[in-house]
Formats: sequence, structure tokens, C-alpha cells
Amino acid sequence: MMIKMIATEDWWNVLINFNESIMPFQFIWAGIALILTIWFFIKPGKITNILLKVYFMLSFAFISIMFFAIKGQELPAFVGQTICFGSLAILFALDLKLNKLQFIMPEKLIPKIVMMISTVLVFLYPVVGMLSGHVYPRMIILGTFPCPTVALAIIFTTASLSKIEIKWQSIGLFAIWLLLLIWAIPFPIAIQIPQFGAYEDIIMLLIGIYGLTMLIVTVIKKSIEIRKEKQLLDSEGITIKS
Repeated sequence: MMIKMIATEDWWNVLINFNESIMPFQFIWAGIALILTIWFFIKPGKITNILLKVYFMLSFAFISIMFFAIKGQELPAFVGQTICFGSLAILFALDLKLNKLQFIMPEKLIPKIVMMISTVLVFLYPVVGMLSGHVYPRMIILGTFPCPTVALAIIFTTASLSKIEIKWQSIGLFAIWLLLLIWAIPFPIAIQIPQFGAYEDIIMLLIGIYGLTMLIVTVIKKSIEIRKEKQLLDSEGITIKS
């Protein structure tokens, strides 16, 4: 099945029309993200965990329905993108019940600095866009546009990796990771940056690469730990249930 292509100006016109149609909601919603993020950095805990998950759930649902299904029907493969972001909304909603994702501040200094710098860059998406000539309404804004919202979600899910268990019950978390990384890495390289000149999406790409690297490292480390623990228990003649 062939994916229809779209001209650069037509692509930007979809984004412009979307921005104009929801004004000033996008700035209010981005402001709420800023408040929640600052709150998290000052006092991470159960309340900020819940509120951030609700924010991501509502943001991805809004992007799925409003950005793609209603306003983005001229975009290539908009149906698949609608399903992708709708699925993310559902997965974050499910985790409000399952509570597998635990957003925490990294304990080590370098990951903590990386998280803070990455977060600042996400909120600077419009500024980076303006440096390449993208002024409002030709502007990509956190919370109501896919790319910066995906980037912020990757930052927080990366911070939760140390608490994730490698079990089948965590399949929902890995589904979140899969959908986020599919959007964050191939699309900017293949489409947004070279075809449409959305250079601000370099931010999402870099965050996606960092997130993928940390995911691989974490899975390898936890797999080694599980293997060592199993070998130790086997040597002591103890049987455990997985």
C-alpha cells in the first residue's frame, strides 16, 4: 500500500491551520506542562507521577483525535498516526491503574543533568523553530503537537527505567517505549528534517537516541542481574517462580 506524499508548504499549512484553530489553548496547555515539570523537579513523588501520566494521557488523546483524525487528514498515513497516539493515550491511562511507570529523578549526577537539559530543550522547541524561521503560527508546541510531546514522554519514561522489572507484566511499558521510539527516531531522519525542514525535531531525535540507548543498557543490566540471581539460587537448591 503506497503512502501518499505531501508538499512541504501543504504540510506546514496543516500545522498552521491547526495552531490557529486551537489558539490560545496550545499555550495554556504547554504552560500546564511547565508547571507540572517544575513541580516534579522540586518535589518528585506520587502526586506528580499521577498528574504527569494524566497530562500525557490527555495530550496523546488530543493529538490523536484533534491533530490527526480531525485536522490532519491531509497528512501521510494519518490513520496510522491516529492509532499510534490513541494507543499511547490508552497505555498511559492503563498505567494510572497498574502504576508500573515510576517517574523519578536519577540518582547519579550525569543522568540528572542530561534529564534537566533535555527537558529545557523540549520547552525551547518554539525558540529553536524561530531560529530556523518558524514563527507563529508556523510553530510546533509541546502538549498539542506530536514531536515535543513524545520527546518529553521519553525523558520521563527514561527516568523510570531503574524501577522497571523485566517481566511479562511490564509489556505495556515496553509497548509505550516502542511507540515513542518509532516516532522519535526514524521519522525525523526520514521525513520531518530533510523533507519539511522541521529542524526543531533534532531535539526529539537526540532525546530518542539517548532514550533508546538507556533502554538497551537497562535491559542488558537487569537481564544479567536476573541470570546471576537465578544461578545463585540454583546453586543453593532454591526454586523460584517467575
